Amino acid sequence: MNIHDITDFLENRFPLSLQESYDNCGLTYGHKNTSLKGVLISLDVSEKIVEEAISKNCNLIISHHPVIFKGLKKINGTNMSERVIELCIKHEIALYAIHTNLDNHKDGVNKRIADKIGLINTQILLPKKGTLVKLSVFAPEEVTHKLSRAMFEAGAGSIGNYTECSFQSKGQGTYKPNENAKPSKGINNQNSIEDEMKLEFLVPLDRIGGVLRAMKTNHPYEEVAHDVVPLLNEQQDMGSGMIGTLEKPISTATFLNTIKQTFKVGVIKHTKLIHNEIKTVAVCGGTGSFLIEQAKRKKADIFISSDIKYHEFFDANEELIILDIGHYESEQFTINLIYENLKEKFSNFALHLTEVNTNPVKYI
Repeated sequence: MNIHDITDFLENRFPLSLQESYDNCGLTYGHKNTSLKGVLISLDVSEKIVEEAISKNCNLIISHHPVIFKGLKKINGTNMSERVIELCIKHEIALYAIHTNLDNHKDGVNKRIADKIGLINTQILLPKKGTLVKLSVFAPEEVTHKLSRAMFEAGAGSIGNYTECSFQSKGQGTYKPNENAKPSKGINNQNSIEDEMKLEFLVPLDRIGGVLRAMKTNHPYEEVAHDVVPLLNEQQDMGSGMIGTLEKPISTATFLNTIKQTFKVGVIKHTKLIHNEIKTVAVCGGTGSFLIEQAKRKKADIFISSDIKYHEFFDANEELIILDIGHYESEQFTINLIYENLKEKFSNFALHLTEVNTNPVKYI
């Protein structure tokens, strides 16, 4: 196995196109064709993590948080990121980050948090925009079933809980093949009119390459007439945060105690406990204050996240309860999520969960 076998799998399941513009996901150090010895999975990458990788004969570290987040102008060991890079270069250990593309996936970080809390009927709290295109293709009626099937299998036509969605309309196509053309229908240098179907599909931006390949491979025409149109539609199953409900309401005091035990929280910062019971819960692993207004619009009783600033607690406005449970605490189950996805595919390969707690925050 090479490094790209692991990274290609992760990027097919959690596409890099889902990462935020400020992020730095993917292979941040190393070469994709390097032979793979073992993989260490961690939330962060510190010097102790690199030392652990060395001791476990791992030459790839997969972390949630990127080591290189802002641009490095020098590497002379003055901070942790520089020292980590130095160690990885010295010991030939590659670094791979799977950050906001994992946050924004429907089966990613926030789904794992929701599962730990016991939420049902979960939905993305703030769906992403600008990640969908409409693909239209024109083809003879007799090939539409085969063509549609191939494009569905490549990732076209999914809308929420529905798959294999398309729209078909009949019309006529006109064309004139020149002397160099090899038309499947029609005669060179003569005008042709053919009965055709127009097929329209929604396609996630990260799948458009594969869908176009499937379209061209299964289309009988030498030149395939098609349109790819960017959309502002929301992609309902991808985006920031998650919201769901408990199977039945429970008292706020019981809920907070459960959160404290489940996430092993040293202390919970929260706004005024305005509800006696909790039913609808919104969550966001890591920094999530940008979702407070959306959680209120979605009528959440409580919003669980971290890194909430003093003035942002005022944004609750006694419309919901805000819990700040700590950044590390909110994302601690992410390494298990990455491990389980890899283990499903690479069951006989050396995959290791870190034994190092990288949380820099301590509680008295």
